[in-house]
Amino acid sequence: MSTEPSPSEPETAVPADAVPDPAADAPENPEVPAKPLLPKRRVGWVFAVAVVFWAIDLVTKNLVTANLEGKEPVRILGGLIYLQVIRNPGAAFSMATGMTWVLALVALAVVIAIVWLSRRLRSIGWAIGLGLVLAGATGNLTDRIFRAPGGLQGHVVDFISAFAPNGKGFAIFNIADSAICVGGALIVLLSLLGKDYDGTSTKDKKIDSAVEKQQEEQA
Repeated sequence: MSTEPSPSEPETAVPADAVPDPAADAPENPEVPAKPLLPKRRVGWVFAVAVVFWAIDLVTKNLVTANLEGKEPVRILGGLIYLQVIRNPGAAFSMATGMTWVLALVALAVVIAIVWLSRRLRSIGWAIGLGLVLAGATGNLTDRIFRAPGGLQGHVVDFISAFAPNGKGFAIFNIADSAICVGGALIVLLSLLGKDYDGTSTKDKKIDSAVEKQQEEQA
């Protein structure tokens, strides 16, 4: 009795997506560094810092004008600081007297520039620095607009005289002037350290350049 060979079982089709992809399993090139992720935007920090220090500047100016204007300087901190009210038509530290309206327009331009730049900020340090500058510019601009004689001609209230009364030891200033100086110094320091406003640094840019170079060589 002859036995016919049994038909072979049909081959099972292998799904295309089940086929291992050698390229997918291959390890990434360890010599190519990954690009660093950018931090979150920091626009909220700019306006939070600006609002806080603008409010401090406004409150202190209103307090000293209500209680110290027309009076003798008040000596505090053992003579380190003298409080006295001076109406300043010039810029910070009584510079550029007689150019009140020009200074008001400059302050307005600074405010607009910082607001525009804040949308691209990813560095907390830069956000704090620009927030302080924004607070100072806005604080003195508020005086230019709302204090006598008004109409961008208003005189800024200065009341801090360091080391001696009447600005003899150092020019008389206010909180807004201090915020501008501290914020500007912070921005300069960050720039010297290679920290950019967009959250990157000199080191990050070198990594990006190395990645792009190696990708071009492998293409």
